[in-house]
Amino acid sequence: MSANRWTENTVVADDRTRADTAYRLACEGTALLWRGDFHNGRHLLAAMGRRIDRVDRKRLRTGATAAETFRQYRRARAHRARVLGRLLVRLEEDYSLAVRRAPDVRGACVDAYGPPQGPSTVPLRELLGVIGARQWREKGVPVAALGARIHPHYGVFSPVRGEYVDLVARAPLPTFRTAFDLGTGTGVLAAVLARRGVGRLVATDIGPRALVCARDNLGRLGLAERVRVEGPALYPDGRADLVVCNPPWIPARPASELDLGVYDAGGGMLHGFLASLADHLEAAGEGWLVLSDLAERLGLRTRADLLAEIEAAGLRVRDRLDTRPRHPRSRDTGDPLHAARAAEVTSLWRLGVAEGS
Repeated sequence: MSANRWTENTVVADDRTRADTAYRLACEGTALLWRGDFHNGRHLLAAMGRRIDRVDRKRLRTGATAAETFRQYRRARAHRARVLGRLLVRLEEDYSLAVRRAPDVRGACVDAYGPPQGPSTVPLRELLGVIGARQWREKGVPVAALGARIHPHYGVFSPVRGEYVDLVARAPLPTFRTAFDLGTGTGVLAAVLARRGVGRLVATDIGPRALVCARDNLGRLGLAERVRVEGPALYPDGRADLVVCNPPWIPARPASELDLGVYDAGGGMLHGFLASLADHLEAAGEGWLVLSDLAERLGLRTRADLLAEIEAAGLRVRDRLDTRPRHPRSRDTGDPLHAARAAEVTSLWRLGVAEGS
């Protein structure tokens, strides 16, 4: 949970507070503790966001390179998060909200923060994310490859981008008896592999939330006896016929827990997967690297770098399956990164151990 941010640099805001005033105070570093109607607080937050976006559209210019445009975009997003994060609400000892027309957020807060430990203040923007996560968890995300729903938990990347799931669902699958799913998240890829006939799987993750989430989903799907969830770790002990990894595709520092599904400072998970793959594959086994090339299109990594790292790990490329993005952001022409997103390709690299390695 965010730290309690009730300080001397905090003022009370309510239904009389104008958006221009709230925006100015937040930009100056003043926190605003919301005491008005809950829905009016949401409207105020949205109005502040529109003011930030207007300023950002004027400031944000396409950089000389794709990498510079990306850095400007990240700075703008970080500024937006800081400013909007200064509109706070108070959670009581039982996580209830003592404002008019407030929803019951107690269950959602327990999901996200654990048992209550006294009154606290949190950004309204964060709380709305907590509420949305609870709704996603209850409703689930339909996954066509499973013919079922996956239920993401708060802080675990949701499989709303189906490209990578579909690649794993249609890649040629020899008679693999055992498989590892590294960075399993919701457990969706482990479930797809189990449904495709892999007999025994181990799914790993370094995130405690992901481990709980994966166990929950695999249990819902009736696959708990075939898929063992382990962690926190990247690789489990031993070897497998198939090792699958869908690492974060942008080698940049994450700004939040949820960002961990997209951003990985220095590409640490990708490096860890490749460096140890040969030591965890059975003879004639395969490693499946599922990776977007968006980092390459943003100038943050080159294809030559990736191929050199594969070779240095004693691996060779057996085949590659590609797919194009279907997510809405790839069609958003107002996005500063639109050109890169529209051209993005997600690939499943079928890797094997090179001869002599």
